[in-house]
Amino acid sequence: MRTSNWILTAALLVSVSAAAQQATDSQPPAQPQTTDAAQTAQPSQQPAPAQAQQPAPTASQPADAAASQVPAATIAPPATVAAPTTMDQVVNLFIEREHGLIKALATRTPVVETYLQNLTADPQLGPVPSEDHYFLGRLDMGENIDRKDYLKEQEKNMQQRLLGGFQKLYKVQYQPMGFSWMVYADRTDFDREHYDFRYVRREFLGDVRCLVFDVTPKPKSGRGRFLGRLWVEDQGFNIVRLNGTYYPAPRNSYFFHMDSWRLNLIPGYWVPSFIYSEEGDFSAGVKSKVAFKAQTRIWGYDLKKGGKDDELTNIRVDSVQDSSATAQDASPLQAERVWQQQAEDNVVERLTSAGLLAPEGDVDHILQTVVNNLEVTNNIDLPRPVRTRVLLTAPLETFSVGNTIVISRGLVDVLPDEASLAAVLSHELAHIVLGHNLGSKFAFNDRMLFSDDATYQNLGFKHIPEEETAADKKAVELLKNSPYAQKLDNVGLFLKALQQRAGSLNALLTTHLGNPLAEGGQVNRLVALSTQGPALDNSKLDQIAALPLGGRVKVNPWDDKAEMVKTAPVAITSARDKMPFEVTPFFPRLSRYGGNAPTTAPTTAANSTTNPGN
Repeated sequence: MRTSNWILTAALLVSVSAAAQQATDSQPPAQPQTTDAAQTAQPSQQPAPAQAQQPAPTASQPADAAASQVPAATIAPPATVAAPTTMDQVVNLFIEREHGLIKALATRTPVVETYLQNLTADPQLGPVPSEDHYFLGRLDMGENIDRKDYLKEQEKNMQQRLLGGFQKLYKVQYQPMGFSWMVYADRTDFDREHYDFRYVRREFLGDVRCLVFDVTPKPKSGRGRFLGRLWVEDQGFNIVRLNGTYYPAPRNSYFFHMDSWRLNLIPGYWVPSFIYSEEGDFSAGVKSKVAFKAQTRIWGYDLKKGGKDDELTNIRVDSVQDSSATAQDASPLQAERVWQQQAEDNVVERLTSAGLLAPEGDVDHILQTVVNNLEVTNNIDLPRPVRTRVLLTAPLETFSVGNTIVISRGLVDVLPDEASLAAVLSHELAHIVLGHNLGSKFAFNDRMLFSDDATYQNLGFKHIPEEETAADKKAVELLKNSPYAQKLDNVGLFLKALQQRAGSLNALLTTHLGNPLAEGGQVNRLVALSTQGPALDNSKLDQIAALPLGGRVKVNPWDDKAEMVKTAPVAITSARDKMPFEVTPFFPRLSRYGGNAPTTAPTTAANSTTNPGN
């Protein structure tokens, strides 16, 4: 029994991390490869509504997926081809397109993030998180797929938690080779020699009409072949969605199921963007040995090409001289403030170039409105305006550097209303008002010269406990004098819901740059407000204390721009529909890049009776 548990635990580590390993079987190696798991586990001036409220939680839906378009592509689009007339030609074309995509993205190193929740059964709420794990790194999509992890120490600790005492019995080699097996169906052998393709039907995914195919590996084609269904858009004939698993699995190993989505972010190509994985059966009489849900997000494809080497050729700067009568040297206080702003600008620029901070955009304007409401109603007059930015990661955290408040995408996602958003922002605004400035050392530019994967080891903005206590006290004062004073019961409900789940969401609540909202299973932020409002009651369907992850902010995987998700309200019919802080599937509304003309005419192949691979 202990050996069986070891095998399943090691397989979890291998598969979630998408470790590529060497097959022990004599059959031809396939994508992905794996080994016996028992041996190797590898701002305005008047208060205004922020328009950020969403009435009910929904599944993670990066809606209108191509609404934020990239002005110009840096990858040449594929050549125009004649429209296919048979399904055989369609299959040949999307195979060719898939290999073209692999080649086009070979020089890219996007950010990849996986957040996983292990599940346990709750009689009232159904499957709920029992513990969680978090991965963040840069994915090299070249020929030798590799990943550089941002959270090196956390990765080590996670291995120890997963492997338990068995790490003393086995030499474990953990090789996080990226998520290539979930990004592509088959990186090396996606062709007719290894797969059969059967046309199923036509189907719309959002605004895009697709041809649906079932894909099965041919006999003796090797282990770890893709088995499932794919959707092919009917103009450029690119794969836009893959759903399935890999088969057959080597002995004592296990491949998880996945649902992978792509977005048309540049002309001619659909870029891997979201991957959802789920395992577990909670039916009567079934005891799931592995039960989890996981979201993988990929963004920052254009980071490598986002340099400013041509800036001097594009911008002409004429000689400028300050001839005003008041021109003079900075006073000591002015010099201190300029120094702090220099540090602030350095940090914001470095986090953006590392793919961790979204460029300034629409979400920032909403956050800025909330901060402005707090400032105006409290008569706060600072020498420099307060800015807001969005951290692109899932863990719930906020921090401030200089006069910039940073809040994570995950935290914006789960907050139920504008008052709760104001509460978490008020804490950081309080730090600024009280003069708790951190990060002035980053005004020295040499401190910014580190690799992207070393960002969390070189940057940090955690306050001492005394400053945190003072900021909480000031934040409550700001809130009680603000337009949100009559809605603080909602803040109390959110804090109660956070407390209820804090013990099982350690990874989600582990901050990497700022102070945590909860630590050791106890909420320690704005504790004075946690007693306000009614008691938390999951059976009350109109009591929405927190939302699922992914319900508010969507990120353009190519240029990292963040926008608010547009979804219709969905009626909650049971307590299980609430899903606070939980992982849910992805269902983006697909649309084409910029409404451009198709590279081919719409296919007529659906009228064909040929089903290749049968």
